[in-house]
Amino acid sequence: MPARRQILAMGGGGFSMELENLALDRYLLGLVERPRPRVCFLPTASGDADSYIARFYTAFTALPCQPTHLSLFDTGSRSPHRDVLLSQEIIYVGGGNTRSMLAVWREWQVDQILREAWQQGIVLAGISAGSLCWFEEGVTDSVPGELTPMRGLGLLPGSNCPHFDGEAERRPSYHRLVANGSIGAGYAADDGAALHFHDDRLHQVVSSRPTATAYRVERRGSTATETTLPALYLGDSRHRP
Repeated sequence: MPARRQILAMGGGGFSMELENLALDRYLLGLVERPRPRVCFLPTASGDADSYIARFYTAFTALPCQPTHLSLFDTGSRSPHRDVLLSQEIIYVGGGNTRSMLAVWREWQVDQILREAWQQGIVLAGISAGSLCWFEEGVTDSVPGELTPMRGLGLLPGSNCPHFDGEAERRPSYHRLVANGSIGAGYAADDGAALHFHDDRLHQVVSSRPTATAYRVERRGSTATETTLPALYLGDSRHRP
């Protein structure tokens, strides 16, 4: 039987934004059926910022897992990227500049390795840049001062917009881009909400905050329509991956 392919696309939250609330990160670990899964953090979008990597280890060394990270900017690294990534059970992509991240990944063929990892059943996850990168398209702030559409890796169909409730221009910009046909229909997620996909289909929405959720945004004529999706609040002990 082929391995189940899973992606957890977070609009915001997790250790990047909520060190005191690791509900989304715990949910992610629960997607792997072993007590201490191997988790690799890819902080490329931040330029492999030391402070971001340190925050990852602060959070994940306190969780039941085996954390590591892969730096593409570390000239002292001699570990083959493919061997590192394909030996994991979870690959967690951090936030930052999506455009720069994808350019670096393509230079090092990391985009191809991530597709291979997904096809093998390694769980892919991420926040912000690490969310929209998995889709065909996304809304990014990689260009300073504006929100623009850009192409992603295309593992998931349609478009994605993170930080839907966390940044004032996200919702109107996404609506405008969908309405005028600059970007296809897709999913938006609030800070604290995550879209959990099985293969290329949405399995469920989960949230670390009681009011956080996700949305389906589609074009209807010359306007965009927004449908609120039910979210499973992870503060409820009955949640299941």
